[in-house]
Amino acid sequence: MTSASADNAKRGKSLRDIAVFSGSAHPELAAEICTHLGVPLYPVQVDRFANDCLQVQLQANCRERDVFLIQPLVTPVQENLVELMLMLDAARGASAARTTVVMPHYAYARSDKKDAPRISIGGRLVADLMVTAGANRVLAMTLHSPQVHGFFSVPVDHLHALNELARHFRQYDLSNTTVVSPDLGNAKEAAHFARLLGVQVAAGAKQRYADDRVQITSVIGEITGRDLIVLDDEIARGSTVLELLDRLRELKPRSIRVACTHGLFADKALDRIGSQEDVLEIVCTNTVPVPVEERTDKLRILSIAPAMAEAMRRIHNGESVSSLFEPV
Repeated sequence: MTSASADNAKRGKSLRDIAVFSGSAHPELAAEICTHLGVPLYPVQVDRFANDCLQVQLQANCRERDVFLIQPLVTPVQENLVELMLMLDAARGASAARTTVVMPHYAYARSDKKDAPRISIGGRLVADLMVTAGANRVLAMTLHSPQVHGFFSVPVDHLHALNELARHFRQYDLSNTTVVSPDLGNAKEAAHFARLLGVQVAAGAKQRYADDRVQITSVIGEITGRDLIVLDDEIARGSTVLELLDRLRELKPRSIRVACTHGLFADKALDRIGSQEDVLEIVCTNTVPVPVEERTDKLRILSIAPAMAEAMRRIHNGESVSSLFEPV
């Protein structure tokens, strides 16, 4: 047996006890992850009773297996959340050895602090619900803020997509480039991304008044005459990006590209950003599905399936996941 064949045989043997299931939120990503893992994606049957309640059945043996449930929390978030909790309960009831939630996007991560009287902290509550339902471990991608990691009482492997984004932008001449964070809260991630590319970093001073109303009063950093990459963790309505673009234009950059991990693009945000003539490109990953009919010629979607698959393999084998963060 050749060395490659031995490695493949060893890898196949190590993965034989994995059972991967996908909820309804993003089956295309789940299928791609399983292709990279070299394991089947097992079916899930979801039924709805006459009283509108859901019932979930995992249609493969889970007994003493390492079960992975892939489900980003995307629209409709509440439906997908309940479906995930029912999948967790089903896996626990089927005597799974361990159940890992693979959650490329955690929508409730934005509810991470008490910034108004009598307001709920949904990020913590939903984390508790998932653990109560049977989650033994969580694999997440680019949580909205660092403290969300601590909301879970089970181990969390927190990946980011900066390496995937960096590979894409290295095709361009970066000698005159600045990475721009829309606010100081995202500045650390933007600085990390700038280091990967070997470029400068800048940040906006943002104040949010409502979910769809923000104000950026100034931008700290070198902008004039430079090629800009606006980087955010997610783009929902796009109000922050559009506000930032107005401030950047006042400083006369040479070119502008927009990048994010989670391209939610609610309320036609993709159209609004894409219609800006000075925006050359919009780059996101496939942590959430972007409907084909909503895509524009400026949109580039990068796959995080290889990184998620490798993380799942390492979790199953008890190997280090942190090395996936190393610069490439």
